[in-house]
Amino acid sequence: MQTDLRLAKQRLKQKSLTLVTVKRGKVIFETEIHGISGLLKAIEEHGEEMKGSSVSDRIVGRAAALLCVYSGVVAVFAITASDEGIEVLRKGHVSFEFEQRVSFILNSEGTDICPFEKLASKFSSPKEAYEGLKTACG
Repeated sequence: MQTDLRLAKQRLKQKSLTLVTVKRGKVIFETEIHGISGLLKAIEEHGEEMKGSSVSDRIVGRAAALLCVYSGVVAVFAITASDEGIEVLRKGHVSFEFEQRVSFILNSEGTDICPFEKLASKFSSPKEAYEGLKTACG
């Protein structure tokens, strides 16, 4: 697990990616897609293979954390993590590391809370969050 997380973290930074998923020393998914769309795509493409994987993501708020718990991810690294995202990971028994902790994840303009974070606040379970976020992203 630590080796996978280290590899995911290294690739995220070296290749200027937004998301990297590693399992058993092998990169199973990586993308430059911003927002939670990348994580949703990883879940869609790899489903069961996500269980036991390690994820490195630029930003982890409540929405991304719920998706990680839903998909069975065991470890997460985030450059920026929100208080709610950290709490979701903690409650979901997902180990995590981050570089910067913030109160909230903001929208791309920095003027309000991210719309996906607002949406994610309405979901109580990771499964409900996955279904709702997937619908919202089309």
